[in-house]
Amino acid sequence: MSAHHRALPSPTARLLSRPEAAAYAGVSPTLFDRMRGDGLMPGPKKVYGRVLWDVRALDAAIDCLPGDDLSTQAANPWD
Repeated sequence: MSAHHRALPSPTARLLSRPEAAAYAGVSPTLFDRMRGDGLMPGPKKVYGRVLWDVRALDAAIDCLPGDDLSTQAANPWD
């Protein structure tokens, strides 16, 4: 199995930094910021000056993301 298709381990921390939150969502930090701006991802919590994302809020946002019905699309040999 390639590294690209290996499952990410579940985070051990409940609060994640911006790069960690983006990785958890499977996107780049730049796309994560764009998704936040579009209201698709939650805002952070501020804890003693640190900006952190709650894993549970990320999970809820990810669950609400719109999805395409991939069963009707042709298989992509590059996936």
